[in-house]
Amino acid sequence: MARSYIYQHNRQLGYPESPPDFPPATPRDAATLILTRLRRNRIEVLMGRRSRKAKFVPDVFVFPGGRLDPADWQAQPAESMQMPPEALAVRGSMRKAQALGNAAVRETYEETGLLLARPGDVGNTRDETWQDLRRQQLAPDLSHLSYMGRAITSPYSPIRFHARFFLADGDQTSGKLGGSGELSDLHWTSIEQAINELPIIDVTEFMLKEVQKVTADPKALKSRPLYYYRRLVAYVRYD
Repeated sequence: MARSYIYQHNRQLGYPESPPDFPPATPRDAATLILTRLRRNRIEVLMGRRSRKAKFVPDVFVFPGGRLDPADWQAQPAESMQMPPEALAVRGSMRKAQALGNAAVRETYEETGLLLARPGDVGNTRDETWQDLRRQQLAPDLSHLSYMGRAITSPYSPIRFHARFFLADGDQTSGKLGGSGELSDLHWTSIEQAINELPIIDVTEFMLKEVQKVTADPKALKSRPLYYYRRLVAYVRYD
């Protein structure tokens, strides 16, 4: 049975205190990949800082990710996702679940230079990143993805996303940390440092704490959260 509670946090969202004079935007599908690694007996996560000029959550640290693109539906993974599509709230569509996994891998590769892939044929798409993988004879390896949960951004925001969060072992990736420059100051940090020292928004803080729970007890993945808002109040529902 689903259970909900108000999420108490201390992050500044930057949203107005009264309803905006425009109707709420329709959330766009998006995917995020939380890469972790074990170093010196502590879990580290990969994070980068968004530009001050970014239209959505500028000048804060985030996980790599972005919106679902049409080419993500066409790209063929080398290994499929090992989870039921119902968990991702995609109305049972394995094709959409796979596209979201592809988006998480693609965005992470573009923004960080790290790639979760293995030998395969991604197929022929017009997308530059997928063409790059095809030249390398590589395709996404979605078998390493675990589904963490999802979040729908506030109706007070002019840009809204329905983001699915995936978790993967950073040691399974290839490539050199760098990326397109969309994220600056890319680095691995402990979860505690990320929460206590980095400028992050409430959703990121919440997902970091979820990673702490899952790494301490993998059974926690049996109950996955939906992070959402009613006006300016953040709620969490576990299904």
